Amino acid sequence: MGSALSADVLPPSLWQRFKGKIFGSARDLGDPSLGHKLSLIAFFAWVGLGADGLSSCAYGPEEAYRALGSHTYLSIFLVLATALTVFIISYAYSRIIEHFPVGGGGYIVATSLLGRTAGVISGCALFVDYILTITVSIAGGGDALFSLLPYSLHIYKLPAEFIAIIFLSVMNLRGVKESVMVLIPIFMTFIITHLILIGGGIIMHLPSAHSVAANVRGELGVGMKDIGAFGLFFIFLRAYSLGAGTYTGIEAVSNGVGILREPKVKTGKRTMFYMAVSLALTAGGLLLCYMLSGIKHVEGQTLNAALSRQLLLPLHWGAIPFGGALVYLTILSEAVLLLVAAQTGFIDGPRVLSNMAQDGWVPKSYASLSDRLTMQNGVFLISSLSLLALAYTRGYIGILVVMYSVNVFLTFSLSELGMIRFWFRHRKTEKTWLRDISIHAIGFVLCLSILSVMVAEKFREGAWITLLLTCGCIALCFLIRGHYSQIRREMLEMNRLFQHLVRKEALAAIPVFDEKKPTAVLLVADYNGIGIHVFLNIFRLFPRTFSNVVFASAAVVDSQFFKEDNQLRLLAEKTEAMLGRYVEFAHSTGIPARAEYRIGTDVVESASHLCVELSQKYSHTMFFAGELVFEKPQWYHRILHNETAYAILRRIRFAGLPMVMIPARISEKKVLAESDALIKKGAR
Repeated sequence: MGSALSADVLPPSLWQRFKGKIFGSARDLGDPSLGHKLSLIAFFAWVGLGADGLSSCAYGPEEAYRALGSHTYLSIFLVLATALTVFIISYAYSRIIEHFPVGGGGYIVATSLLGRTAGVISGCALFVDYILTITVSIAGGGDALFSLLPYSLHIYKLPAEFIAIIFLSVMNLRGVKESVMVLIPIFMTFIITHLILIGGGIIMHLPSAHSVAANVRGELGVGMKDIGAFGLFFIFLRAYSLGAGTYTGIEAVSNGVGILREPKVKTGKRTMFYMAVSLALTAGGLLLCYMLSGIKHVEGQTLNAALSRQLLLPLHWGAIPFGGALVYLTILSEAVLLLVAAQTGFIDGPRVLSNMAQDGWVPKSYASLSDRLTMQNGVFLISSLSLLALAYTRGYIGILVVMYSVNVFLTFSLSELGMIRFWFRHRKTEKTWLRDISIHAIGFVLCLSILSVMVAEKFREGAWITLLLTCGCIALCFLIRGHYSQIRREMLEMNRLFQHLVRKEALAAIPVFDEKKPTAVLLVADYNGIGIHVFLNIFRLFPRTFSNVVFASAAVVDSQFFKEDNQLRLLAEKTEAMLGRYVEFAHSTGIPARAEYRIGTDVVESASHLCVELSQKYSHTMFFAGELVFEKPQWYHRILHNETAYAILRRIRFAGLPMVMIPARISEKKVLAESDALIKKGAR
């Protein structure tokens, strides 16, 4: 059947050599431990995926605290509500990980439990969300970093943020694990410095705990008299909802289960626990320290920067003041952790696109992997749109947090609703259904409430942009799926019409394949009417020219590689079976045939190398491929159908190999009639 893994024979181009230097050399698909090497243990996943949630402490608690206005004594209740919400949502997503261990997060949950329409809504919301994850994280990091610098230097903040997104794009094109390993020291510095900041702030005010409690009770009583219980509750609810950015990274682990180390469920739940504890303690601790220290907003500074200066700046060791250095280290680690948080958008955003591509909602090319086993097309798209979002908002964190939070809680709400439906359907078979459905019901109410208040309060301040972009994305997805569905229906009809061409009776003897005689090499991707049409027309257009035919295919490893360890073997078996059907069909027409294939991550590169190998193996070879043609070609056909055959043609020209493109119109009845006649009189 041919070799699945063969040596490269085409010399690397200038671009390939440059790409190897920047992004790293290609992965060895034949390495049986490759999946293990690329996967992440819980600690690394906490860094790569949990950093998104933890970094939200740079802007989430601040937005909530500032929304309290003069009623800062409500912070104590906000601390409790924040911690409780983190644990409820985290627990709910731990249950989702158990039931969806292949990852995919909200898109897979909504599609499986609520249907395709809910799934594409969730998928589009996640896609926009991960674009904004990168943008808001980089913008927040810029705000934190430039809080340490004079106000006159803030004009350089936006260019620095653009450079940061480009840097992360390159890192992720090299591979997930490489990008995480680089960021571990930064992540741990953040944990340690903020532990010192929060712990020091609380310990410093422990002696006055009784007076603080008395002040809270007194101010609460005054507030009750001034605006009443309902007024205070509304202020609290508004602050709680506007601080929703605190919870925005919780879903990341559920989305990224596919890159976790086996056992994936156990690793995912442990990662979720790490993130929940660290997020609850950090966000709640910062809110408490804001209140205890009476922090006020300072122009050009974040509240965390102001808190660090107030608590850490006076510190010294004997005659040596080290507080200033600790302030800089704390805020610098926060700024760079936000850079780490943007990493989540690069990890999970392309995965959402990949899952949607496999279901036909977006172009199929977004399910492909690069030779570094990264979702290269998704990374390019996500990073490009993040740069546009940054340019549009000019890095203003207030607008970005609102835009970001809307879709996060839309996805949360759909996921929780899906799990409620799941447990209700299984109430007769699952003993713990009541406990589990209660958790998801509470999570659904919390998420839907936050979403409603956020949209109502901030519709004109950025929420409308997110809703517009998401609706536009949904409409585009339906158009793409409609196109693919139409093509699929017509292909099935074409396949049905070709079925009568296949001979049922077996030949007395299988034709002998002579490698020294002229050979036609037909490139195929699947067994369908187009492949049969091209095969028959090779011998109609070139009568008495070729004695043999080789059916060749470049099998592509896509994102499914991360979901199961035996994906490479399954792909090889599937490709061999597909090519075997072509060989049987050729034999039924009396033509000697063989099959060859190559497995890689890029169909053009793999097919090109395979063509060169076959030209050296067989005598007098000519290459053929089918070209799907449309009556009225449109610009989007190139995007949706990749023009793969033409890309291969351009590539092998430099090796001096001839290639013929044979057009195939779907439901080509005239050609079918000619092919039928060709079969009856014998192709040879």
